[in-house]
Amino acid sequence: MSAHVGVHELKAGADVSVGTIREELGYQITDPNRFDAGTPMAFSFRDRRANREEAIFVQDQMRIGAWTLNAGLRWDRYRLVVADSAFSPRLAVAWSSPAADLVLRASYDRAFQTPAIENLLIAGSDAVERLDGDVLRLPVPASRGNFYEAGLSKAIAGRIRIDAALFKRRMTDVADDELLLNTGVSFPIAFHRAEINGAEIKLQLRRWRKISASLGYSHLRGTGELPITGGLLLGEEGNTRLGSTARFSLTQDQRHTIRGRASYQFSSSGWIALAGSYGSGLPFEDFDDTPEDAVEQFGQRVVDRVNFETGRVRPSASLDASAGIVIMKSAKHALRLQGEFCNLTNRLDVINFAGLFSGTALAAPRSIAIRIRMDFR
Repeated sequence: MSAHVGVHELKAGADVSVGTIREELGYQITDPNRFDAGTPMAFSFRDRRANREEAIFVQDQMRIGAWTLNAGLRWDRYRLVVADSAFSPRLAVAWSSPAADLVLRASYDRAFQTPAIENLLIAGSDAVERLDGDVLRLPVPASRGNFYEAGLSKAIAGRIRIDAALFKRRMTDVADDELLLNTGVSFPIAFHRAEINGAEIKLQLRRWRKISASLGYSHLRGTGELPITGGLLLGEEGNTRLGSTARFSLTQDQRHTIRGRASYQFSSSGWIALAGSYGSGLPFEDFDDTPEDAVEQFGQRVVDRVNFETGRVRPSASLDASAGIVIMKSAKHALRLQGEFCNLTNRLDVINFAGLFSGTALAAPRSIAIRIRMDFR
């Protein structure tokens, strides 16, 4: 429901999700050498449980002169393996000066995130105690976070716009995932706390004659902290992580990211563009095997893109080009042809590195995509 009353733009609503989660999982080991001694050769699990989620919210947006204020409150209730509820306030304020073409803004959000449902039932079931003599099994709690952001948007000489932002995020019972034995099957876990601090800046050149361009830079630092607060862990590692207060880099902790794009409109119906990107490298989880084992599994070219001393993949970069043209245009139809040429240098980049079954991602090699689009009016 929504209503306008003076300077107020009011909204209120509710959301209800009612369902049943059904899980079935089974395996049959065909090569025991791939698994720890004592691992059961076969396993079967089946369970079902009702899932109930309800939420209500109310918010108000007020415009008073140069100020815009947005305030809201949301209440969530969640019942599946665990039962939980939370209030989530939200507040945002912005001030604008049309004469200076300047906008200043700041916001706060309180977030409530329920666990992923994939393999959530098995993570909390006592049936998994058959898999290992040493099992850590804790209910997976909902995550909570406090998000802060402040930024500005400013135009210079009517051609260049600068958008900049600082953000800070604090989360508890942070959602993550873990692998089941040495397989690609994952299930949800949670760890104690995470903190993400970052900054972003983007320069955008509005259309000047036939040229437009943009350049963006972001700096991000993300740190997580143990112990594990929910989920399933097998073996001695579970007890170690339960009692640990170690800090580690989050998987999205890429310190420097740069992206740029420039385009040229060579006619009223055609354009070309060049884009580039750079990433300083993401961290990866501890690799239990030696670099020689990694070469055997992934090949020398992939391993050369991984720095085992720093625990990060080496920097990545890509250069792309694109072009488009309007082949036919009438009052009712428009036929457009567009081509994209990605990774022109055919550079091999490792985006993430974690193991044979999870988290290892390679950037796409040189590729070409052709699109034809017909618009109807």
